[in-house]
Amino acid sequence: MEYVSLNNGVKMPSVGFGVFQITDKEECVRVVLDAIDVGYRLIDTAQAYGNEEAVGEAITKSSVPREELFITTKVWIGNSGYEKAKASIESSLKKMKLDYLDLVLIHQPVNDYYGTYRAMQDLYKEGKIKAIGVSNFYPDRLVDLALFNEVKPAVNQIEINPFHQQLDAQTFNQKYNVQLQAWAPFAEGKNGMFENQDLKTIGDKYNKSVAQVILRWLLQRGIVPLAKTVNKERMLQNIDVFNFELSEDDMNKISSLDKKESSFFNHQEASAVEMLASLVR
Repeated sequence: MEYVSLNNGVKMPSVGFGVFQITDKEECVRVVLDAIDVGYRLIDTAQAYGNEEAVGEAITKSSVPREELFITTKVWIGNSGYEKAKASIESSLKKMKLDYLDLVLIHQPVNDYYGTYRAMQDLYKEGKIKAIGVSNFYPDRLVDLALFNEVKPAVNQIEINPFHQQLDAQTFNQKYNVQLQAWAPFAEGKNGMFENQDLKTIGDKYNKSVAQVILRWLLQRGIVPLAKTVNKERMLQNIDVFNFELSEDDMNKISSLDKKESSFFNHQEASAVEMLASLVR
């Protein structure tokens, strides 16, 4: 496994495994154990995923020492604000039976995320969180948070894939030394991602799958991808991305695929904020 250094010196694996939509407890435990077994060390969950207990159970059952694992969770909108956020993070620790979390993110830039961030800063200073950051923050909100807080966000987890490459976002995250993570690096297969002929041609050149090409493209951009699958063979494929390098021509060809729009929804639209708020009301 290769690692990146966050802006506070913490080492984070350069590829991660996400557990979004894996809601069955037994399946989630199995999947996380499989992911750790094939070599993943970064496990990404969230309060809203409803599977923190399962992730914790897998950590307990794993033979890999806790200090070799990098565990992330995210504070949900309904837990926004200082007191609620702090209590929810303590609850996440108990659910996963952990003494500390490696990374805690604000899940969405909605509700009292400033209060949430203050709670995260305090828990960071107490040593219960090794790094703090955000998720789905566009450059304007990220810069605002970075400029007016003692502890800058270490990570920003956003949607990045060949059809939504987030070049402007990367510019500002780099300016403030915030590590980008990519959720939905395959766009969940939307818009024919896995059938794209350019990606398939590049894959054939290296005897790699489209998924491996996408993950390698992200790594070469300095972005940490979070791939999700419940299939162990695909887990093995998705982590086997350190033994080849895309050429400049390959990178440019993938750059031409950018549609500059989300495959899901735009977090900056008022309707998106209303939709997210409706999930907790």
